[in-house]
Amino acid sequence: MKKPQAGLLFGKGKLEELQATFVAEDIGLVIIDGPVTPIQQRNLEEKWGVKVMDRTGLILEIFGDRAATREGVLQVDLAALSYQKTRLVRSWTHLERQRGGLSFVGGSGESQLESDRRAIDDAIVRLKRQLAKVVKTRTLHRDARKKVPYPIVALVGYTNTGKSTIFNKITGASVMAKDMLFATLDPTMRAVKLPSGRDIILSDTVGFISDLPTELVAAFRATLEEVLDADLIIHVRDIAHPESDEQSKDVLEILTKLGIEETAQQSILEVWNKVDMLDSEHIEQLDIVAARSTKIVATSALTGKGMADLLDMIEENLVEPAVTEEIKLAFSEGKRRAWLFSHNVVDAEEQIDIGFKLTVTWTAKQAAQFQNV
Repeated sequence: MKKPQAGLLFGKGKLEELQATFVAEDIGLVIIDGPVTPIQQRNLEEKWGVKVMDRTGLILEIFGDRAATREGVLQVDLAALSYQKTRLVRSWTHLERQRGGLSFVGGSGESQLESDRRAIDDAIVRLKRQLAKVVKTRTLHRDARKKVPYPIVALVGYTNTGKSTIFNKITGASVMAKDMLFATLDPTMRAVKLPSGRDIILSDTVGFISDLPTELVAAFRATLEEVLDADLIIHVRDIAHPESDEQSKDVLEILTKLGIEETAQQSILEVWNKVDMLDSEHIEQLDIVAARSTKIVATSALTGKGMADLLDMIEENLVEPAVTEEIKLAFSEGKRRAWLFSHNVVDAEEQIDIGFKLTVTWTAKQAAQFQNV
């Protein structure tokens, strides 16, 4: 097979065949599912007379339309500028044109391309500063949540698997849940009371996608880092999707990139959602497999099937092993002593010369929280 032309991505025959189709069908936008270099994009647009967009460009367009919070908008803008910076070559066909200027603004003879690149660099610096402030606020909120004795349960999964619908069903919230890609870009958290009366914090996160563009991995890392603090991760799968297994692998790969080790991934729970889109025989088979596992539940967020089982599964898997230890506190550590009693971890207390000797039974998370008091 002949190699395609480097500057045009496709071979001559395929270029002409596609061009004939575009003209016949009156097509004005062509989306290529993969990376396209700036040169290829410009050449294809000139050759076909249509607007050409690659995978990253399309995802950025969708993200830009979905972002709602200030952090989401800033992250999208940052990713878009980083992407646009590499595309400047296609925006200017007159790169030889130069303009005069003062030395402190780039010097005489600064090209239009250099000027545009510098403007984008300045905008990126400003956005990063603004985003740093937002991320700092999010970190403070995260630190505050660590002091709350409620476990955090994070919903993750490929885009459009039904995470937000499940989130709404459990919490009674009204997070946008539609049959479209990236309906959720900004993480949402709600307190939920389990059937046993135990309180948890449920987090809905941005949907994952295969071959996530590098610009977006960096820009949305702050959003996805919510997952790192979770006590329990629930992987929501669209079990009716023909590529459900491939999507699952993509999600686990991204979790690994985020720093969640493969050993930790073994404790992730799976929700096989959208069973309402399958036939009764297939549903029965999935129910049998799920019934044999303590980490899988088959659900339909649309009809409510399996929601009670999901809450039970969360309850069962949130049980943390507790250990009994002896600790000593000085008389001056009244705040820390009060914390122990407020969290009901004290089994016995004895006053000693320096202060108090306490016998406590607590989980590893409670012990870590105590260190920050």
